[in-house]
Amino acid sequence: MKYEDYKNIYSQLKKPSDIDHLAERLGIDREFLLVLYTQRTVRDATRRFYVVKKDIKKIAKEWRSGTSMAKIARIINFPPVLLGLMLGAEIDLPRKQFWKYIRNPDSCHDKRLRKELMQIAEEDMIYSPRGAQIQTDRGIWGEKQLQEWLNKRELKYRTEVELRATHKKTPDCLLDKPIQIDGMKIHWIESKASFGDDIELRKNARRQLKPYTEMFGTGAVVYWFGFLEGVEPPEGVMLLPGTFFDNHKRDHVPGKHF
Repeated sequence: MKYEDYKNIYSQLKKPSDIDHLAERLGIDREFLLVLYTQRTVRDATRRFYVVKKDIKKIAKEWRSGTSMAKIARIINFPPVLLGLMLGAEIDLPRKQFWKYIRNPDSCHDKRLRKELMQIAEEDMIYSPRGAQIQTDRGIWGEKQLQEWLNKRELKYRTEVELRATHKKTPDCLLDKPIQIDGMKIHWIESKASFGDDIELRKNARRQLKPYTEMFGTGAVVYWFGFLEGVEPPEGVMLLPGTFFDNHKRDHVPGKHF
C-alpha cells in the first residue's frame, strides 16, 4: 500500500464507528480497517498510558461523583477496559477481581459496577475479552492459511508448538528443506495477521525476525493484510503479502521454486 493512502486511512480511524463509516464510504475491507484501528489504538494507549495514570486520582474522583467509566473513556479517548483496569487500583477493585467481573459480570454484586463493567466491555473492541478473542482468532486463521498452503504443496515443516521444546524463539513454520521464492532461500515462514507498517515491522524484527535469521537462516514473514510500500525488512527476511498465497494457490511445485 502506498504511504499516502495508508496515512489517509490510518489518520481517520479514531473511534470504532469510523471502521464501518470508512468501509462503506471508501469500499475498503472492514477486517483490514479493524486491523489498522487495533494497531493505532494499542500504540496510542501505550504512548498515553502514563499520562492517564498520572491523572487517575482525578479520574477516580470524577467517577465517584457519578460519571461512568465509559463516558470518561470517551471524553479522554482512551480504551474503556484499560481505563477501568487502571481505575480499579483507586476504587478498591483488585486486578484479579476486575478481570473476573469483566469476564463474568453476573459475579459482581455491586449494581453500578456490574452495569459499568458490562458497558465498557461492550464498547471496547481491543482490550475486552471479546476483542482479545477476535485478535487470537485472526492469528490462528493466518497460521492455518499458511499451513494449508504448505500442505497442498507437500512441503514438510515443524510448527511453533513442535519447536518450543528445543528452541526459545520459534517461527510459525520451520521448513524441513528450504524453498526458493523469487531467488531467495526460505528456511522458515512467520505468519502475521496484521499490517506491516514501519512500527509493526520494527517491533517484529527486534522480537522475532532477526533472532530467527540468526538461528535458522534466511526466511519470510507474511503480513496477511499487506504492508507499506517501501518498508525495509531486516537483512535475510523477505516480506510477503497475503495475496502471494492467493496467487500461488494452484501452482505446482517442481523443484520447490516459487
